[in-house]
Amino acid sequence: MLKINNLSKTYIKANKEALKDVNIHINKGEFTALLGQNGAGKTTLINILAGNVKKTQGEVEIGGYDLERNELETKKIIGIVPQEISYETAFTVEEILKKQSGYFGIKNNKEYIDELLESLALQDKKKAYGRELSGGMKRRMLIAKALVHKPQILILDEPTAGVDIELRHTLYQFLRKLHKSGTTIILTTHYIEEAEKLCERVIVINHGEIIADQPKDKLLKDFSREIRIEIDFDWEVNIDAFDFLKEYHPKVEDKKRISLKIDKNDLTKILDMITQKNMKFVDLNIERQKLEDIYLQLIRR
Repeated sequence: MLKINNLSKTYIKANKEALKDVNIHINKGEFTALLGQNGAGKTTLINILAGNVKKTQGEVEIGGYDLERNELETKKIIGIVPQEISYETAFTVEEILKKQSGYFGIKNNKEYIDELLESLALQDKKKAYGRELSGGMKRRMLIAKALVHKPQILILDEPTAGVDIELRHTLYQFLRKLHKSGTTIILTTHYIEEAEKLCERVIVINHGEIIADQPKDKLLKDFSREIRIEIDFDWEVNIDAFDFLKEYHPKVEDKKRISLKIDKNDLTKILDMITQKNMKFVDLNIERQKLEDIYLQLIRR
């Protein structure tokens, strides 16, 4: 569905290489997270796919069409929700979506526009002017605008930035439904837990280079050797009593609780050591690494 081969972009005036030999192949129906710090190259990549920025070298194919030779065809296949909020404030939500439909030669799609607005909890705002919308409503309206021509690929650049928790979960439900219908989705976000909840595949870009590209579950498994455990006792603990575990750097988290970061293969060994010391514990909590922990490890390498 999306093939990016040896893609590079250098901004000559700024003397900055924003993308360096990027290779990404995304299949139809995948839900992919594109993660990276500010300035990592995410927005440059999205702008190239949108046709707003010209690549320096490499090939981009969208839905079987070459981006440079078949730009009109690629625009029909892709829908992009930009990070920056910008649109015609003098028109109503309904008028904006009808105008956007017209760019793609689509007429009489009122029923689909109403369906989008209903799904994005904007139905009661269809007659409201753009300038009257809150920040969260504006972002949802941009999603509707990107979807009005029924693209096969949807790219969202920080869609939940500045959106409250309730509306964020409304968007999650909508995106899951959209993905289930077969739409290929690429999500960039600084909320790493968002990517962990929604996406099947994770791509990490750093300084213009792809440093990780794996199915989410495999990435979590490969990096989850280290676990954090909390052990609760029914007596007030003294850290000196746990000197036999000093290689695991135990910490007193509460009067009756210690925590340790360990290799998961050492868990049984540690519990046996505690039992041998006649230290009866009443509860054990195991916390595996989250995607955010793994992401931080990757970009700090």
